[in-house]
Amino acid sequence: MGVQNFFVPIRLKTCGCILLVLAVFVLILMVYVTDILEVRICFLCIYIRQDTGMGHIHMQIKMSVCVLPSCVYLKPLSPKEAFEEDLLLQSIAWPDTPPLQSLSLRKSSDPAHSTFTILGRMGGGQWQIGDKMEVIIKMYDFQGRPKNCGGDVIVARLHNPALGAGVAGKVVDHLNGSYSAVFSLLWEGSAQVILVHPSEAVTVLGRLTREQPDRVFFKSQFRSGRVSETTTCNVCLRPSRQPVCNYTELHTGQQWFCYKPEKLSCDARISHSRGGFTQNITAMENKLFQSGVNLKVSIQASGLANITVLQQKKGKEVSLESGPSGYYYQGVWRALGGTTVWQFNTSSAITQCLRGKVIKMYGDSTIRQWFEYFNGAISGLKEFNLHSPKQTGPFIALDYPNNIFLMYRCHGPPIRFMNVPISEVHYIANELDNVIGGSNTVVVLGIWSHFSTFPIEVYIRRLQSIRSAVVRLLSRAPETLVVIRTANPKALNLYETLTNSDWYSLQRDKVLRAMFKGLNVHLVDAWEMVVAYNLPHSLHPQPPIIKNMINVLLSYICPQKGG
Repeated sequence: MGVQNFFVPIRLKTCGCILLVLAVFVLILMVYVTDILEVRICFLCIYIRQDTGMGHIHMQIKMSVCVLPSCVYLKPLSPKEAFEEDLLLQSIAWPDTPPLQSLSLRKSSDPAHSTFTILGRMGGGQWQIGDKMEVIIKMYDFQGRPKNCGGDVIVARLHNPALGAGVAGKVVDHLNGSYSAVFSLLWEGSAQVILVHPSEAVTVLGRLTREQPDRVFFKSQFRSGRVSETTTCNVCLRPSRQPVCNYTELHTGQQWFCYKPEKLSCDARISHSRGGFTQNITAMENKLFQSGVNLKVSIQASGLANITVLQQKKGKEVSLESGPSGYYYQGVWRALGGTTVWQFNTSSAITQCLRGKVIKMYGDSTIRQWFEYFNGAISGLKEFNLHSPKQTGPFIALDYPNNIFLMYRCHGPPIRFMNVPISEVHYIANELDNVIGGSNTVVVLGIWSHFSTFPIEVYIRRLQSIRSAVVRLLSRAPETLVVIRTANPKALNLYETLTNSDWYSLQRDKVLRAMFKGLNVHLVDAWEMVVAYNLPHSLHPQPPIIKNMINVLLSYICPQKGG
């Protein structure tokens, strides 16, 4: 980043200092909000000291002007926000992975050579309901040599398809090539361990975020009369002689830039779209993301993978401390930690729960999937045709006799949708500030997938603005119900990995949970609900999983009403 400092000494009579300070402030504000910036102000410091002997005031302005080859923020964080960001970054810090210059497929983690072993029950004897079962995972490279470092991305579950049962395991990295997966035993079943990415692949994913945060890019169309132009847009644009249109949202501070069209003004922007993807990895790096070889491949057991579990002894309590958020049994999600998940199996049961409710849903396509579920599951719900694009919305559905109002709106950029009218580019924080709220209002949020390719700081700042709006909403209308959907693992190929890897999603999932911890909001744990179910992972989980997610949501809305 090129930075140039300007020091402007100013001497003025005391009586004129206020006017000059105000003039400087207005000037800076004009530069900040202008829509065409060839350079951008990163920070501004004004130093003022008074010369008591002469009766003068000395003012010094320090301005840093920079170009943006990567994501630099115009709006600085408050000390409290900066401290929180540092804590969040520390909490998601990944173990050291092999350096780029040493990467080699032969020395990378190989699921075919790696194994896991179920350890015996602590204290001996047979497994019982309520026990904790530990699995040790040993990683080896393609040459059959044991790995001596951590950083692999691994998920694990215990499942029993015959019982329709499944629970996610907690994976611990021992930083020496071995891992533990711990399961709460609620029934008998088989352990499954999946290598999502070898540690060497994580090295590449980290490099891409540092060096190519703009590898997914966006377009905006500009139009005036018969003249139409399209330019590239992003959270961060690379240096160019081309002027830039600044669309930073002033209230939330969320920044967005487009290269200025040659003939049209920045005010002529009419739409936002996904632009494309620039793939820039070496042939060697490409080998670290091979489906069926080292990309989401199961690790085999050394010995038995299944166990028999006896009934719990009388008087023995089941300890689920620091355990899973829930589990499946007979295909039904059962939450742990005090929440009862009711079953809403009919249209009338869902209608009874939602009668008189306003449900406002904001987020990405995983939240739109919930809107579509309701639209198909409630017989009396009729979608009002807003002539919105099918992918982007907004959508509204009404059940007039039962006074049910349901709406969905996508979040603001970055969002990889096509042809979003600029009039429909809304930020969630601003939308929440317009929600009246109350006991009949339900707000549903889900935002994670479209932030994967950007530095995590971009996501943190978006969540900070949304959280502030949630706090304001709950302050003025504390009976409002706020429900947040977490991230989930998905099916991966090379493109999906480089743009939306589960490693990226896992980091954002951790940040989201930490950001809203302690607030009066409820989570739908999509991550564990997808990991635990005996179905392939998908960005948009399959219908049985979605039905269970909706049951969790409805149980928050109607905690005393079963379906």
